Amino acid sequence: MNQWLNAKVIASIPIFIAVNIAAFGVWFFDISTQSMPLILGIIAGGLVDLDNRLTGRLKNIFYTLIAFAISTFIVQLNIGQPIQYVLLMTVITFLFTMVGAVGERYRTIAFGTLVVAIYTTLTYTPDNSASWFINPVMILLGTLLYSIVTIIVYLFFPNRPVQESVAKAFCALGNYLDAKSEFFDPDEIDEIEKKHLNFAMKNTNVVEAFNQARTALFYRIRGQHRHVRTQRMIRYYFAAQDIHERANSTHFDYRQIAEQLKNTDLIFRIRRLLELQAQACHDITACLRQNTPYHYNIRVEKALMGTIQSLELYSKEHAEQNNILLALQMLIDNLKSINWQLHQLEQETTENEQTAQIHTEQITGLKNILSVIGSNFTFESPLFRHAVRLSIVVFLCCSIVEFFQFNLGYWILLTAVFVCQPNYSATKVRLRQRIVGTILGVVIGSLLPYLNPTLEMKLGLMVVTSTLFFFFRSNNYSFSTFFITLQVLISFDVMGFDTQSALFPRLIDTVLGSAIAWFAVSYLWPDWKYLQLDKVSRQAIQSDAQYFLHIISQLQFGKGDNLKYRIARRYAHEYAAALSATMSNMNHEPKKYHAHLQAGFELLKINYSLLSYISTLGAYRSKMKRQQQSTFFLAEFYPAAKKIIYILEHIEQLPPAIFDKLQQAIETALKEAQNHLAQKDKATQQSSHIPMQQLNMINQILPPLYRAIQQFD
Repeated sequence: MNQWLNAKVIASIPIFIAVNIAAFGVWFFDISTQSMPLILGIIAGGLVDLDNRLTGRLKNIFYTLIAFAISTFIVQLNIGQPIQYVLLMTVITFLFTMVGAVGERYRTIAFGTLVVAIYTTLTYTPDNSASWFINPVMILLGTLLYSIVTIIVYLFFPNRPVQESVAKAFCALGNYLDAKSEFFDPDEIDEIEKKHLNFAMKNTNVVEAFNQARTALFYRIRGQHRHVRTQRMIRYYFAAQDIHERANSTHFDYRQIAEQLKNTDLIFRIRRLLELQAQACHDITACLRQNTPYHYNIRVEKALMGTIQSLELYSKEHAEQNNILLALQMLIDNLKSINWQLHQLEQETTENEQTAQIHTEQITGLKNILSVIGSNFTFESPLFRHAVRLSIVVFLCCSIVEFFQFNLGYWILLTAVFVCQPNYSATKVRLRQRIVGTILGVVIGSLLPYLNPTLEMKLGLMVVTSTLFFFFRSNNYSFSTFFITLQVLISFDVMGFDTQSALFPRLIDTVLGSAIAWFAVSYLWPDWKYLQLDKVSRQAIQSDAQYFLHIISQLQFGKGDNLKYRIARRYAHEYAAALSATMSNMNHEPKKYHAHLQAGFELLKINYSLLSYISTLGAYRSKMKRQQQSTFFLAEFYPAAKKIIYILEHIEQLPPAIFDKLQQAIETALKEAQNHLAQKDKATQQSSHIPMQQLNMINQILPPLYRAIQQFD
């Protein structure tokens, strides 16, 4: 059963049950004319379904029903009054979109509320004017029905959504480790630059998956009691974080190490170990999705032992390469730590998991909410641009339908709202998928009358198409559109409309709505005009500096791996991901940015190298806490580190002369430190080499980083 009962199937169960109940109600009470608002209410409820613990879900349902009720009744009262209706839809589109500034949950409910307003319009028929409240009530009943069913399903599968989030984190982590293993291919040394960019892009996926997992866990551990399975997911999440930091660490130049080791078995063993660790992450993903226990693969341990033995043999044959050997030892130590994290996942829950803290940004209180929304009232804000753009789209669509009196023309509005995304590239992709899915749906829908289906068959097809719409909506929008098109055509037929007459208008409405959305994102404050590489890159460097500062503070004052450290690390990776996303958008946007692409990708690579060098120190800090730091280390390491942090914090403001002076001072200090270190005992040399080496590597990339930053000023 576990093989097929995955998170996607479980997520589709509520819609399947709810539409079945609704279909039975339509058949039993003979209310075919009210079937569409009832089903659309269920779909609207599904669109705003948010994972949470039980009390959180009940609160979400309460607020959703209030928002839906206000939306549907206000719109219903204004239908038939063109000017009032067009202005109302334009205003609520802007307001609901701006509410998204408060957070993802507010954004989801606000968008669902806008969709309910459109659904109310779609289901309006002048014949029902005497009972104006029927459609709004049916929409709310559908939402309530879905909500009740989803609570019941949640009680049977309370932890599967969280498990799926953590599974996605390990899946992204597995791909990340696979990308890391590519650096240890001695036959593709010339491809190092491409590998760096690929590695940075994979890191973006890891950050996104980690954020989803963190948010899911945050809403599950807010209560007093923590379920055993939730504690287990916390352990998995923290293990994934540690593995990520270890894998992100860089102790040497990959090109140099590949050249050095290309004729040995050591480089192949390192690559194979990373590949096996990546496979272990994918195995964890499969176990979480299938809800089966994870068992550590002994092959990974054997690969680690073989790598250690290979390093020992290489060390004996190349004893004079002291620096390379220490760097390799540090790499193996990190891989050893990854193995330990994979192995300890089988252990029982510990006390740390019961008190572990997970931080996510929350905005509470009316004053703070209004302040955050108000701060976005500028065209520099992507949300504000999208709100204005989408409001204009809604105004145009409503005006066109009212002016030309299109029958069922508000499918133009529905299409435009779903297709118009904040991102230019995302809109183009969504547009193609929507048109393809609609064409296929119309073609297949045109064949339905030839089956001469009974009412029972039509209702059964409504259940199937609605369920498949939800099943595919998160990972295949074309299929999702195909099934919802079929569902709509069947709903028209059930309500007594001529389905054949709705086919062509449905297709035309989709093309017209998509064209309006494309025009809006292309010419109305398109986001590609506001891509600010200089701003995003400065934010990335600033967050790197804060991450570095937290590491140095912990090394100097002996603090543990606390919440503030994890937050600083997360911000550093999130801004690195934002820089990567900016470059990806520039790469797909109009040719305006093509002249800056090479310099931008160079900056992306340098920033990621900086982050990986800092991560190495982060992974090393546990060792340094266990050892007595010498007077030499205190006098040499921390002053140089703090100078580097100062440069990173002020890199865009420093005049060239001042930067050169500071960088030279750091370089001189590090050389003197290396000379002093050579005169110390072996234990001091070994304990201080890696931290001093990382400072030296960070210092070496400061000049190209400074040039890259200044280039975009």
